[in-house]
Amino acid sequence: MPDWQEQCDRIAIIDLVARYCRGCDRRDFALVRSLYHDDAVDDHGAMFRGGADAFVAWLPQAMAPWELTIHAIATSVVVIDGDRAEGEHLVRAWHRTYPPERTEYIVHGRYLDRYERRDGAWKFLHRQLVFDHGEVRAVDEDAMARLGAEASHGRADGDDPSWAFSLLAGLSRAT
Repeated sequence: MPDWQEQCDRIAIIDLVARYCRGCDRRDFALVRSLYHDDAVDDHGAMFRGGADAFVAWLPQAMAPWELTIHAIATSVVVIDGDRAEGEHLVRAWHRTYPPERTEYIVHGRYLDRYERRDGAWKFLHRQLVFDHGEVRAVDEDAMARLGAEASHGRADGDDPSWAFSLLAGLSRAT
């Protein structure tokens, strides 16, 4: 028989990780903050190590050089033990600088997480970024113009098309 509670917990944790990615990519720092317990620690290596409030205060400065970012989660493994869990999530964090000479910085790595369920909600207790590989390359502006000519264009700010979807836009208020 399937353990329905464990499956629900697993879905909640994977959703937590996805909301983190959205919060970073849409610069919804209130959403990011809502995903961490007050006593949580974020460890982005030499870039940042500290508590949740300090991490969220650091994010606008850390994201300022990037015109757009995409944090894409690939394989996720989550192990649950009651009200605590651990996870490993492969991430491809893509960053694009501003024009005129745009450059892409791509980090291939993993998030190693510890979570706790408190008051019925799963949140980060500890998040560590592990760097596995990286790439730097110039943006192919001709390909960008050709491929994106007739599509909506993603943005990191409130003008991103996803903000027109009221349920998505309300995530930071809903958590």
